[in-house]
Amino acid sequence: MDTGLLIVLAALVGALVVTILFLYSILDLLFGDLVRRIVAKLFKKQKPRKESNLPHPLTLSRTRQNPIMRQGAYEWEREAVMNPAAAQAGGKTHLFYRAIGADGVSRLGYASSSDGVTVDERLPYPVYAAHDPRGRGRVYRYDPVLYPSGGSWGGAEDPRAVVIDDKLYVTFNMFDGWDFMRVAVMSLGLDDLMNKRWNWSRPRFLSREGERHKNWVLFPEKINGMFAFLHNLHGTSDQSVRVGYASDFANFDPESVVSPDPNALPDSPRAWHKRMRSAGPPPVKTPYGWLQLYHATDQESHRYKMGAVLLDSNNPEKVLARAPAPILVPDASYENEGKPGIVYACGATVTDGQLRIYYGGGDRVVCTATAHLTSFVNALLNHKTPHLAAS
Repeated sequence: MDTGLLIVLAALVGALVVTILFLYSILDLLFGDLVRRIVAKLFKKQKPRKESNLPHPLTLSRTRQNPIMRQGAYEWEREAVMNPAAAQAGGKTHLFYRAIGADGVSRLGYASSSDGVTVDERLPYPVYAAHDPRGRGRVYRYDPVLYPSGGSWGGAEDPRAVVIDDKLYVTFNMFDGWDFMRVAVMSLGLDDLMNKRWNWSRPRFLSREGERHKNWVLFPEKINGMFAFLHNLHGTSDQSVRVGYASDFANFDPESVVSPDPNALPDSPRAWHKRMRSAGPPPVKTPYGWLQLYHATDQESHRYKMGAVLLDSNNPEKVLARAPAPILVPDASYENEGKPGIVYACGATVTDGQLRIYYGGGDRVVCTATAHLTSFVNALLNHKTPHLAAS
């Protein structure tokens, strides 16, 4: 190659290098910080976040409007309103709450809400009252000297509700003294519900006569074509519960259910509690299994706290995970009026991924609390320690 041409090419390359350096210096002066931040973000090696630095999502957060219902002026709900069942239909949340009257009788009242918190409608009369549960042609025996059940001496207590096909099913406790505590189920067509026609089916007993049982809950869908109900938190092992099945309730035989009296069982320490008391709302279906909330007591035996387990989808007697600490503790003021230290949940709904539970506070008022369902269940599976939130 000609020497002169080489000199020309070298000069051009040198000029190009000088120009590039000059432009770089100008850009660096004007935009250097921004460019360096962008480059650092693109090429910086990301360190994984430590799990301990993440927030704990196994949380039930009390609603700021609590209590959402208090005692009414009518005689039949003058003493207390509490422990509501909850069902969703027609764009509303339907609440069937336990009301205690001045006569010591528990009856079921009705209220509804469009947003799940604000009560839009509350009927001035009970929608169900039990009569002569023993079938002996006599009314309840009330004795204010004996210790009452949740503040009352008889009636229909602590309902739980599910919608299956075109019917609302409600399980509840029929109470007529400590020698008569039986679980019953009744149903109502959804059309009757929406039009407030309280044409309940005849209540059928699920638990045996002569045994003390309360708080059995129906699963919200049939399992293998059968109605399924959780009737005992104490299974054949620490990692199981007891589930019964029925093809229908009209011909159901309570003698077919073998369920030990929870009150007669000794303390059985597990997780955070010494004694499991009762199931809470009906099981909530999730992609990971059935979420079941329950009530239990620890060394503070007078304070009912809330726990959670996840049951296997295909074999709901099997416990997959259990919360290592209570998910709700009766620390709010309205949970310590009336009977102190009580949170007692009977209803649960899921809307847009949000779990909302309805519970009685202090055996006196109706309250609600929420959690993000997917995060809650994931944390339960991972055995995260719950962080209790109050607002």
